[in-house]
Amino acid sequence: MVSPENIPVIVGVGEFIDRPSAPENALEPVALMAEAIQQANKDAGGDMLNRCASIEVVGLMSWRYQNPVGLLCDKLGVSPPRQINASFGGETPIRLIHEAALRVVEGDQGSSIIVGGEAMNSLNKAMKSGTNLNWTPLASKEDTVKVSGDRIERSAIAKSLGVNDPAAMYPLYEMALQAAEGKTPAQGTEESARLWAQYAEVAANNPYAWIKSAPSAEEIATVSPGNRMINWPYPKYMVANPAVNQSAAIIVTSLASARAAGVAENNIVYLWGGGNAAEPDNFLFRDQYVTSPAMNATLDRAVEIVGGDAKRFSKVELYSCFPVVPKMALRQLQLDPREHCPTVAGGLTFFGGPLNNYMAHATCAMVRALRAAPGELGLLYSNGGFISKHHTMVISTQAPENGIAPGFSVQDEADRRRHTVPPLNESLSGPVTVETFTVMYERDGSPKQGVIVARNSKGERGMACVPATDTSTLAMLTSTEKSVIGMQGTITPDADGTPVWRPN
Repeated sequence: MVSPENIPVIVGVGEFIDRPSAPENALEPVALMAEAIQQANKDAGGDMLNRCASIEVVGLMSWRYQNPVGLLCDKLGVSPPRQINASFGGETPIRLIHEAALRVVEGDQGSSIIVGGEAMNSLNKAMKSGTNLNWTPLASKEDTVKVSGDRIERSAIAKSLGVNDPAAMYPLYEMALQAAEGKTPAQGTEESARLWAQYAEVAANNPYAWIKSAPSAEEIATVSPGNRMINWPYPKYMVANPAVNQSAAIIVTSLASARAAGVAENNIVYLWGGGNAAEPDNFLFRDQYVTSPAMNATLDRAVEIVGGDAKRFSKVELYSCFPVVPKMALRQLQLDPREHCPTVAGGLTFFGGPLNNYMAHATCAMVRALRAAPGELGLLYSNGGFISKHHTMVISTQAPENGIAPGFSVQDEADRRRHTVPPLNESLSGPVTVETFTVMYERDGSPKQGVIVARNSKGERGMACVPATDTSTLAMLTSTEKSVIGMQGTITPDADGTPVWRPN
């Protein structure tokens, strides 16, 4: 029998959304976070902030502060012994919740508050209109708090070809998955659009969502002036939306502390455990682009915790920065999205993608959904970087029979599942076979260039581009009926030394 002092629970969740009438009226990120914490404290009965032993701020990007967690504590009038400016990465909120739970297992009786907030929408509007924001003075780059995960490792060849952000990398997995399953790009886009329409419908009914218009699958799939192509095959409606003002907070404590504070029993949600693992940060050092051993190991750990059957999860949140992520997760879980809706919050396109903090909002939505469905099981799956970092968490209003599963690293299992990684040749040239690809677009909707990941006969991996001037090859890359993956071609350096791919 596990003592209540060592049983971790979520007792409070809070969210806040800011839609100011003008940029000068906008709340800054720290103010948004303070609002979310106050809402979470109220949800927990009003006494948890007084019992706070730890406040952890998810790495924020929309404003530079010297010490955001210290500023937040000052604003709240609290001084917990543990004040953490945590890492970047979409998996960060779930990892912090899990770590707080394990501190409870070790005997920590104080409450832990995990919080994040971003005001990118207001910042963008202020910059566009030239409005001065009456926020905490912007810290210099030198004085801004340094947190881990603020840089993603990339090879020189990837940098030279402009593969600089997630929107340019996730399509590489999408196209590889489509080809491996024998689907045409048109079929892949149709599946993505149907899936995203589900997320949009959930967002339309979430009071904290940014976009509530619930576009249809057809609208999501159709490229238009308002839904321009970002990187093939993803238009804007299939890409995370960071231009939001949103914050969320979660309070974790022990069951004993929750009861001592008078938290209502029907508000208590138990943490069952989960898994954490990562891929090599540099995407060119991964074994393939069809699946992720780290994702699969963390999902399998969550399924193992509930007895080996993913269908026991009646509520699911699958990270959704781009469609390929929940597609891969659904395949590993062997769940049909028509029977198991992949979101309780609404997804990073329509609910909103507050950079590293979406999963804090997803946790809030999951807690509310489980409180309304006592005894059911919820799965939270999070992803950070370029399909780099993965963390799962199982929660329920029902207590686990034997307490929370110990630890959370399943890195050894992820590494065991990984196949041999092909050697990288940053100067790859000559005959090659296309491993995967994307096409990058300008803001006006015109193709900027194609990007190819390829292998030669030695098994070496490299990259090349297809210039915007090669319209016939770009048309081949953007065909909706046939993928170029597996196609033979040749890489030749141009006059500037840039590797250029052409089909044979």
